[in-house]
Amino acid sequence: MDSTTTQAQQPIGVLGARSMVGRCVLSQLAQAHLQVHAFSRQASEQPARDGVVWQQIPAAPVLGPADAVAIPWWICIAPISALPAHFTWLEARGARRIVALSSTSRFTKDTSSDPQEQGIAQGLVNAENQVQAWAQSRGIEWVVLRPTLIYQPGQDKNVTEIARCIERFGFFPVLGKAHGLRQPIHAADVASACIAALQSPAVANRAYNISGGETLPYRSMVGRIFAAQGRVTRVLSVPLWMFKLAVALLRCLPRYRNWTAAMAERMNRNLVFDHTEATRDFGFQPRAFTPQQETTSPATQLLSNQ
Repeated sequence: MDSTTTQAQQPIGVLGARSMVGRCVLSQLAQAHLQVHAFSRQASEQPARDGVVWQQIPAAPVLGPADAVAIPWWICIAPISALPAHFTWLEARGARRIVALSSTSRFTKDTSSDPQEQGIAQGLVNAENQVQAWAQSRGIEWVVLRPTLIYQPGQDKNVTEIARCIERFGFFPVLGKAHGLRQPIHAADVASACIAALQSPAVANRAYNISGGETLPYRSMVGRIFAAQGRVTRVLSVPLWMFKLAVALLRCLPRYRNWTAAMAERMNRNLVFDHTEATRDFGFQPRAFTPQQETTSPATQLLSNQ
């Protein structure tokens, strides 16, 4: 199969198109002048722009209309646990190849001290297994990508939350030495990996871990965020009991309801994953950690306004 010819002739469907990574995917596909059908849970009355047609994901697993455009190639940025609900619909839309985004959390949270996090890890495992079994039974090619900590300054829930804490308080609390290694991966690099995997026939029916282009201790990652703000690094080491108390109080606020003390415990664990197979098979080349606030490109801004 000539992937370049196929992509030029066939439309590409994107599930979860309004997400942080989804917007990056749309921007990159639009810049490549490819025909894209962007799906989200919200209805959109926006006209097609830059080859991107917006549509709403059906609320139930229903067949598409008889005159619906066949979409053989799919990128799923929506939570992989939500994908099984759309299997019937994807088949009806003519899916022949799908790239689904999972997470390395299936490995890092499976032994968490928090039962809810253990459930998240098991949910990822179950969803990956479902995607694989469904695709194989229907003759659909599948690729699962598992990124590490995803960031995009000003938009993510990881690096941006650290930055906001620093802006508000002028310091950042860590547990102990916070020497656990991290590999933050930029949202645009995750998007590039999704597109490259979609285009590469040699990677069919495989799962890949994808990580950032730099490995650094958690404390150093925080220090890099201080530097991006032009501030002197002020990291405060606190005991676990204090973290647990703070988290218990913060969880009363909707914004922090998903925070756990286990998040602090992982500050001293190495969460490192090798991405050499992704580099070898579809040319994955992530950037170093760059927490600086970026200027939004015109293409990205256009797609974000949909």
